[in-house]
Amino acid sequence: MKGSSIFSSLLRGHHIKILSAAFFTKRIWFPKTPSLTKERFAGWFFPQFSLRSLRPCVIFLFLSATAFAQVPAPKDVLGFTPGDDRKLASWSQTVDYFKKLAETSDRVQFHEIGKSTMGRPFVYVTISSPENIKNLEKYKEINDKLADPRKIEGGNPTVREGVTNRDAAAKNLVAEGKTIVLKTFGVHSTEVGSYLSSMLIAHELASSNEPRIKKILDETITLIVPALSPDGVDIVKDWYDKTLGTPYEGTSPPELYHKYVGHDLNRDWYAFTQVESQLTVDHIHNVWHPQIVHDVHQQGTHGARFFVPPYMDPVEPNVPKQIVEGYTELGLYVAKDMRSKGFQGLTTNSTYDAWTPARAYSHYHGGVRILSETASARLATPITVKAEQLRGGRGVDPHKDDANNGPAWKGGEWKMRDITNYMTTAAFSILDHAAANREKWLTRFYEIGKEAVRPRKDGEVQSIVIDNPYPFKMGFERILKRAGVEMIIHDSYWGAPVEIPMSQPYAAFAIAMFSHQKYPDLLTDDGQPIPPYDVTSHSLALLQGIEFKELRTKPGTFEKRPPRDPDKFTMAPPPGLTPYRCKEDLVFGTYKSHTTSMDEGWTRWLLERESFRGQGVDLFGRFCKPVHHSISNQELVGEIKTANLRTIIFPDQSPNQILNGYPKGSMPDEYVGGVGKEGVENLKKFVEAGGTLVFLNRASLFAIEHFDLPIKNVTQGLNRRDFYIPGSILRTELDTTHPIAKGMPAQSIAWFEQSPVFEIERQETVDGRQETGDKRQENQESKSPDSGLPSPVSGFVSPVYEIKVIARYPEKPADILLSGWALGQEKIAGKAALVEVTYGKGKIVLFGFRPQYRGQSLATFPLLFNAISQ
Repeated sequence: MKGSSIFSSLLRGHHIKILSAAFFTKRIWFPKTPSLTKERFAGWFFPQFSLRSLRPCVIFLFLSATAFAQVPAPKDVLGFTPGDDRKLASWSQTVDYFKKLAETSDRVQFHEIGKSTMGRPFVYVTISSPENIKNLEKYKEINDKLADPRKIEGGNPTVREGVTNRDAAAKNLVAEGKTIVLKTFGVHSTEVGSYLSSMLIAHELASSNEPRIKKILDETITLIVPALSPDGVDIVKDWYDKTLGTPYEGTSPPELYHKYVGHDLNRDWYAFTQVESQLTVDHIHNVWHPQIVHDVHQQGTHGARFFVPPYMDPVEPNVPKQIVEGYTELGLYVAKDMRSKGFQGLTTNSTYDAWTPARAYSHYHGGVRILSETASARLATPITVKAEQLRGGRGVDPHKDDANNGPAWKGGEWKMRDITNYMTTAAFSILDHAAANREKWLTRFYEIGKEAVRPRKDGEVQSIVIDNPYPFKMGFERILKRAGVEMIIHDSYWGAPVEIPMSQPYAAFAIAMFSHQKYPDLLTDDGQPIPPYDVTSHSLALLQGIEFKELRTKPGTFEKRPPRDPDKFTMAPPPGLTPYRCKEDLVFGTYKSHTTSMDEGWTRWLLERESFRGQGVDLFGRFCKPVHHSISNQELVGEIKTANLRTIIFPDQSPNQILNGYPKGSMPDEYVGGVGKEGVENLKKFVEAGGTLVFLNRASLFAIEHFDLPIKNVTQGLNRRDFYIPGSILRTELDTTHPIAKGMPAQSIAWFEQSPVFEIERQETVDGRQETGDKRQENQESKSPDSGLPSPVSGFVSPVYEIKVIARYPEKPADILLSGWALGQEKIAGKAALVEVTYGKGKIVLFGFRPQYRGQSLATFPLLFNAISQ
């Protein structure tokens, strides 16, 4: 009994780890301890037993210790192997698995670096050889110096025999350093193979003793983020489990899989609006400076089976040439390696471009981004695809073998195991290359930093200067600081000029943010525009109303201004950033459909987290107590019951989705339908009684159609060859006498993406005559608010429509485009971009653009705020 109790005690807690280590090293703890012979073991732990009687116990203890120390496979923690059909792991299971890896393997370190938007742990792991793990700080320091060669000790750029001292010192650092590879998974939560594959990859690295794995561990340091959107892991799993075995198995959840931004979380790598992006940049990118970032995704079900770079043109002009060389070399290596292993349906140089920093933070920070895209199933449910169902795309013909495609996949069943096999094979192929070419990767990394910090020559841009930094300090400054951009403030007073030198490691990021983009005219042979993968502009300077100038000579002394008096200084913004005046009783809502809209999420994020911050303080520092609600289909169809509701916002969404939602049979009944005819009638009653309806972008077309407004969308029906503006920034002219634009500059911007452009078709006047066409302001208002037309709803006589144009595009087509790409600008010259319609006692505001675009368009936030609260 006594021996049994000792064994029970040892099998609990950490004693077993000590014994396990003893068996393998033949020593316990102390270096000078004699070898652990069988006799000494018996004498130390079980003096009352004979060695013969103890032998079975020792064998049992040895086997138990060995089992305890074994690195667990994912199945040991999850209860299934990632890639099994119809099986998903929760986030807590995923985190638990990575914790257990770190507990049992000396190759793994676990890090929790913060909380997700909804409060879940945000984690990553570091994996390398045990020796490298002991010296992580050393390798961080080496990489930090290679990223910014100015930090290399004794590395001044004096040339000696053709080689600078800095180059010689850098060569020594390269000889010591390790390739840093960051692998990010699960930014898009319905791409479930991604985060599941992270566990398979980590287990192989933590447990395998194959020479290939040992080479990777010795030469690289791998950082794994299991999911960039931890909340989405559970949102998707909960929905999948709920619908498993029903006709809706494998559908996407009827809510955004990131609380606010859904799929757009992977468009946040330069604005850093979301917690998850901030944590990744602050604690991983900016600490480790990875040479390679492998971003693991899934794509559609019926296209190519797998994509890897090189990317299609265009490449954003501030991406260093070494980055282009790096992702081209590595991508082609992976494709060749996978083809040699028998994988089919591979494609390169297709579909995806390298235009926007919104998806590629690393391209402006010395590291290549390797996007891999594997074909999807229905979440974790298998599908069958016939060969004739396979679809092509830009640069892709899945039925042919050519330089960029093949060998062709012939169709058939496509399962989770196929997805994880493609993902894990590509991941290890990347690691093989990173290990075999360690010095090349580090040297390339240093060359990027060396070019960035070199002194600028005469005639080159020396710096960017912001003379009036008030709007700059409202958000842009924070963004640049997070990206590691260095800034110089030339005095201690508020409003002092800010200088951004170009001779610094991350000047390319700053230039991309300030530049007005010129996307190339990419056309097919018959003149049709070739759509970009995402959008064509990313000028934060324009989006946030920042004025700046480029200096091509070294700046002299800046104008001195009186230091601010802290007692008299106020934060009142200059013209163009005047906030709305909110009231104690301001109650407003945002329409939230079951058919998810990222624009709804961005609107909710702005109103909940930025404009009001939950502390009674709006974006520009003024005290107010607004109350925001989400308004559902059920409330609009039944009765609008939100007390004291003044305004309802309809974010960018197609009219059909607003009216009809999911069709019956496509989703469970509780998620079917939209506002319907009943909802439209209730909305009419709401605005006639004095409420305000604000419609953003495509939602404006819903209002025009269902409220019978005398307004036409002039872009409707135009062929793309004649008119095409995909995600660009346009110039607008504002009527600053209108309350919605009061305090704004006379010229502003509009984010144009699938946007309507308005022309007033008819306008009632006092004597009953109708004005047609888009007349100037004096012809766009009713001459008498007392003359009336029958109400479309209740039959009482309401005032005639009063339509006021608040923003329009310039008369000259050449003046319209500010940044991005625009074909057929003459079609919208002089037309309206923002109008207000008096309807009964209330108002309808139609935005022909997205004033809160991805939380970035600070310059047009005031228009939305004023529309809500006027």
